[in-house]
Amino acid sequence: MKTIPPEESLIEYPSDFPIKVMGATHDAFAPTILEVVCKHDPSFHEGKMETRPSGKGNFTGLTCTVRATSREQLDALYSELSGHPMVKMVL
Repeated sequence: MKTIPPEESLIEYPSDFPIKVMGATHDAFAPTILEVVCKHDPSFHEGKMETRPSGKGNFTGLTCTVRATSREQLDALYSELSGHPMVKMVL
């Protein structure tokens, strides 16, 4: 992937950056996503995660506000979350 110079980035590092993750409602969904996110942001904790059920309760949306330190960190986190079998969508 092409490296973007800091002056061309739309994100100023370090900064707090919200990531939305959606998956089927399951007791292990939030704890599993918490574990994945903590691998990429050791300062992340459950208090930085907001949970919202879908209208019918079939899906759960999580907003994880991570401390973004680089484009590479965010790319790696998005990649791992997107590839996880419990995750339907990452925004």
